[in-house]
Amino acid sequence: MDKDQPYTRLLEQGGSLTVGGQDVQLDQRLSDELDAFNASATSDTSAAQELSVRVEEAGDLVAGVSGWTWGTAAGIAMTWVREDQRGAGVGAAAVLAFEGEARRRGADHIFVTSFTFQAPGFYQRLGYVEIFRWDGVPTEGRDDVHLRKQL
Repeated sequence: MDKDQPYTRLLEQGGSLTVGGQDVQLDQRLSDELDAFNASATSDTSAAQELSVRVEEAGDLVAGVSGWTWGTAAGIAMTWVREDQRGAGVGAAAVLAFEGEARRRGADHIFVTSFTFQAPGFYQRLGYVEIFRWDGVPTEGRDDVHLRKQL
């Protein structure tokens, strides 16, 4: 055992370290713990709230946006538009509805990330401004673009 590793003492005391794939229980526990920590550190701010917009046609999902609001911030985690509806304004309407609800909840800005092979141009057309770019993420020739919009 390498004594320079920070987890050596834990392992020597009978602890364990497991590396694996998807772990739904771990994800939920981490989310719960971080929510509790964040709430205690920002007791003067309402807890983060999930925010979603669903667009359906004849019971079928056409587009959706999901994310969160917390204090004066909002974040878009995922946006998707069915391929046959892309370019028809459905995605823009969903994002604008998300922004409207975020604003109603007190947010004054929104963050989103998009890979260059996804839709940074879509967000820029809606007034989002690139604030950071990680070149070569997830692979060479592709970038992770971070954008922000002031509401």
